[in-house]
Amino acid sequence: MRYYIVIPSYNEEAFVALTLQSLISQTFLPSKIVVVNDNSTDKTAEIVLEFAKENPYISLVNKTSEAIHLPGSKVIQAFQKGLETLDNDYDIIVKLDADLIFPPNYFETIINHFQTDSKIGMAGGFCYIEKNGDWVLENLTDKDHIRGALKAYRKETFKQIGGLKPAMGWDTVDELLCKFYNWKVVTDKSLHVKHLKPTGANYNKTARYKQGEAFYSLGYGFWITAIASAKLAMMKKKPLLFIDYIQGFWKAKSAKKPMLVNPEQAKFIRKYRLQKMKEKLF
Repeated sequence: MRYYIVIPSYNEEAFVALTLQSLISQTFLPSKIVVVNDNSTDKTAEIVLEFAKENPYISLVNKTSEAIHLPGSKVIQAFQKGLETLDNDYDIIVKLDADLIFPPNYFETIINHFQTDSKIGMAGGFCYIEKNGDWVLENLTDKDHIRGALKAYRKETFKQIGGLKPAMGWDTVDELLCKFYNWKVVTDKSLHVKHLKPTGANYNKTARYKQGEAFYSLGYGFWITAIASAKLAMMKKKPLLFIDYIQGFWKAKSAKKPMLVNPEQAKFIRKYRLQKMKEKLF
């Protein structure tokens, strides 16, 4: 199976070389890697071009956008820019962050999952962050969720879910739509990926309501949003974020912001979320 990788990047000179080195060291190499330099002001582009000289399957795309780092929209717009430069001759499309170090067998293992079961639509490993000299699980989500930093999609699945949405919640709605269309989402706990920059490190204050807005756009409804907001705020060890998330939900609802899903999909998502909550309680 051929896999293509798209890496949105913004001021990643400290990390992108480590990411690319880990990718060109894979036991099963990608057919193409596109790094999208999204208006960086550092040496990100120069570093990528150095790798491209020795590895012709690596290319650089430059994109100009606002420097403001809002979760979701900026990164997926950059991903889309990279995707547009690729042909359709792939089996798996991968979206990665530019601050990761992958074990050498990562993509060989991921491809093996896709080859073993034709109903697998998405697959991924787990992110680990450094704490006091140890690499520990970046425990922000359930173990059956693939982090937005390292998403791999079967081409048929990627097209059926409509690609990636340029809004916060893109890395949740993709999995929910996978399940809506009866694809499997697989996580492999044996794949430990080093995440060099903690999630959300670059988000500014204007982003604080975005999570609640995302819950609204996913069709969660108020009560599921309230439970999800409380859980996420506690996982981040910042209880007051709960208030921001709820305010974000009501702001989006009052403004009648467009949803990321249609009514049928929203109904499925609410039913699925409630079922998952019941499983944890009982």
